[in-house]
Amino acid sequence: MSISKNQIKLITSLSQKKYRLKYKLFIAEGVKVVRELIASSYELETLFCTEGFDSEVSDQKVVRISESDLKKISNLKTPNKVVGLFRIPDQKPPQKSNLIIALDAINDPGNLGTIIRLCDWFGVAQIVCSMDTVDSFNQKVVQASMGSLTRVSIHYLDLENYLINTHLPTFIADMDGENVYTAPLPKEGILVLGNEANGVSEKIKKQVTTKIAIPRFGDIQETESLNVATAAAILLSEFKRGSL
Repeated sequence: MSISKNQIKLITSLSQKKYRLKYKLFIAEGVKVVRELIASSYELETLFCTEGFDSEVSDQKVVRISESDLKKISNLKTPNKVVGLFRIPDQKPPQKSNLIIALDAINDPGNLGTIIRLCDWFGVAQIVCSMDTVDSFNQKVVQASMGSLTRVSIHYLDLENYLINTHLPTFIADMDGENVYTAPLPKEGILVLGNEANGVSEKIKKQVTTKIAIPRFGDIQETESLNVATAAAILLSEFKRGSL
């Protein structure tokens, strides 16, 4: 079966958030990511795959396509056997959990995808995002998360209001904060990470009780800041080490 022009049009339109919202669909590519999504609670809409991909889903949802057709719908430099369309689930309110990551206007899809993977690695089940954070169903986010999107719940909300109403201790990553390696870190709390260029916004800072910093050890001390995903890895490691 060949892919139709309408299917190609639909798939390419899903690179834009407005069409993902309109159709309630998102794209996943590559064997590992697609298999993890199929095995999860996400609902598969349609699977477009070459003969080299062994699918374990209903034939009614599978469209076998050629390598050349795969290239037409793929956003990867080297297309990898399969593109899946999955249903975007209805958003649920955040659940209570030990440590929650809050993201304030994270713009880079790669950073968000990496942070999702980090949360999965460190056992953080909840991420709350400001409304101006990049969409978690952006295709680059889905790819960068490498399947961790299936195990971490992501919520978009009014972050300022959420922090005003929380009873959990809150922390922000800030260069002027207390040394994270010596600061007492609780098992339960909210860690706020800010925008790549501007950090945490002033309105969010007003709602946060504690600033924590990753100290610089280099002799010259000229590096302005760490990449937000790198900072997330260090901070999550320290929070989890403190809970052992």
